[in-house]
Amino acid sequence: MKLSMIDFSDGQKIPQLGFGVAGILPENTQAMVEAALDAGYGMIDNASIYKNEVEVGRALELSGVAAGDVFITSKVWPLNYGYDNVIKACRKSLGDLQRTQFDLYLLHWPVPALGLYVESWKALIELQKQGLVKSIGVSNFYPEQLQKLIDETGVTPVINQIELHPYYQRRVEKKFHDEHNIVTQCWSPLGRATCLQDDVLVGIAEKYGKTAAQIVLNWQVGQGNVVIPRSRNIGRMQQNFDVFGFGLDDDDRLLIAGLDKGFEGRLGEDFELKELPND
Repeated sequence: MKLSMIDFSDGQKIPQLGFGVAGILPENTQAMVEAALDAGYGMIDNASIYKNEVEVGRALELSGVAAGDVFITSKVWPLNYGYDNVIKACRKSLGDLQRTQFDLYLLHWPVPALGLYVESWKALIELQKQGLVKSIGVSNFYPEQLQKLIDETGVTPVINQIELHPYYQRRVEKKFHDEHNIVTQCWSPLGRATCLQDDVLVGIAEKYGKTAAQIVLNWQVGQGNVVIPRSRNIGRMQQNFDVFGFGLDDDDRLLIAGLDKGFEGRLGEDFELKELPND
């Protein structure tokens, strides 16, 4: 199956569906990445804090995947922020993943209390100029923080990777992204499975002969979002890939829109409010 692609504002493209390796133990990472590549996933989403980039790199090497055949993302952790530190962190991740260039490199969290995210964004701009990364973006930034990057550097992130799922739909952030030609990428697009037993989603899934997870991912890609579902189960991972070729009708989309719980639906950490774990 040919993967749907989304255009970046810098002229590059990103697959609309990828495999996320957050939370996968290093000893399981190689097998899961190999299975994802076999299933047809064209993007692997990494980060240095996941502590499994070496294993992802080994899977890519053993699978014989050419550098241009799979889209590779990584992220720099805030404790490595600062201009020189970011350059160094990127080079280390490239080495761990056995790559000479990232397709996409992100600031992982803004953590404004550190006062370093603008300086670190300037380092990503330099990495792009050096050819070590093709595209640059951010993760978990709010609109005011995105605006600060734009105002102070003149360079708009091509993507913002945020928690987004039926219980936490992020309409304010999505609107800002759309207005500034920033792609919305969703981590925990299935809400860590918390929403998959919802009667609304179960009913829609029965209507289309699909799983609730397939319905949610189809709803996501139908909005133009990029999704990186994570799974520790190969069967579910393969099911998560089969989300194209059908569309939800307007009534079903309205039903899903009604599931939004706002901030109460948030599942992830907020590193604005708690101590950062060490890289």
